[in-house]
Amino acid sequence: MNEIRVIIVEDEPLIAQDIASILEGYDYSVEGIFHVPDMALHYLKSNTPDIAILDVNLNAEIDGIAIGKYILENCEFPVVYLTAYADKKTIDRAKHTKPMGYIVKPFDEKDIFTTLEIALYNYANMLKPVQFDKALINKNILSPLTDKEFDILKDIYEGRTNQQLAAQHFISINTVKTHIKNLYDKMEVGSRTEVIVKIRSLLGSG
Repeated sequence: MNEIRVIIVEDEPLIAQDIASILEGYDYSVEGIFHVPDMALHYLKSNTPDIAILDVNLNAEIDGIAIGKYILENCEFPVVYLTAYADKKTIDRAKHTKPMGYIVKPFDEKDIFTTLEIALYNYANMLKPVQFDKALINKNILSPLTDKEFDILKDIYEGRTNQQLAAQHFISINTVKTHIKNLYDKMEVGSRTEVIVKIRSLLGSG
């Protein structure tokens, strides 16, 4: 699997499933849907998705912002908040956890897809190294990246989806997936988030 991996934390099952259906129509793999905050936190202790959609109000002691705070302090991937309550107090609390996006209910398909795409792009650019150095990367991985794999790597870092990569490089989705798999194998990573972390480490931006 080399799609963008997402988790959804939403206490209303129908809304969560609606979001999952929207995402699966694009280049996203829904790795987990959690209706209870404790289950989401348990998952995050041993798993790292590429992005999380967190409902703010979960009708529990722990709300989505508390989960966002946990992710900020313990993980390295972006979060997007989902809520029907866009009051100033809620937004102020959310801002302290540095979210990459905010979706207000009711939402439509475009709201979900656009917000996640912008969130991934902003997160990648916020962490972008000063300079992508192919020689330095190749010196520190199992085997050298080809020119095409290096181009794909830079575009993954920009937050581009498989469909966008295919269009940009004039290749098929299957060819994109092959390049990404080879890239993952050479860099000894298993997800886009791990690519970002590895690049930050190799290029001295961690």
